[in-house]
Amino acid sequence: MDKKPRIFTTSFGSVYPLYVQKAAKKGRTKEEVDEIITWLTGYSGEQLRQAIDDKVDFEAFFAQAPRMNPNGGLITGVVCGVRVEDIADPLMQKIRYLDKLIDELARGKKMASILRR
Repeated sequence: MDKKPRIFTTSFGSVYPLYVQKAAKKGRTKEEVDEIITWLTGYSGEQLRQAIDDKVDFEAFFAQAPRMNPNGGLITGVVCGVRVEDIADPLMQKIRYLDKLIDELARGKKMASILRR
């Protein structure tokens, strides 16, 4: 059996500050990062805090997501040299969707565009 990619067992809360930091370096806010995460996963702000405080890993974070956004499939492009739309593993794809949205935020895209409105 293949070993799980390390990111699956990494706590979401340990990566979250890196998302915020990446956005902040480009003049974006923690609130915008939170908005992206809630848009993609359906977590409320309170549920998001709880997931971070409980140190849930990425596997649990996405497994427990209240409602993955049906427009997640509209997220396309390359993250870490891989086209997100071509990722076969559903969990890895969700993680990369989130990475891609944070990248777009850091690159200065408008929120309406990031949230596929």
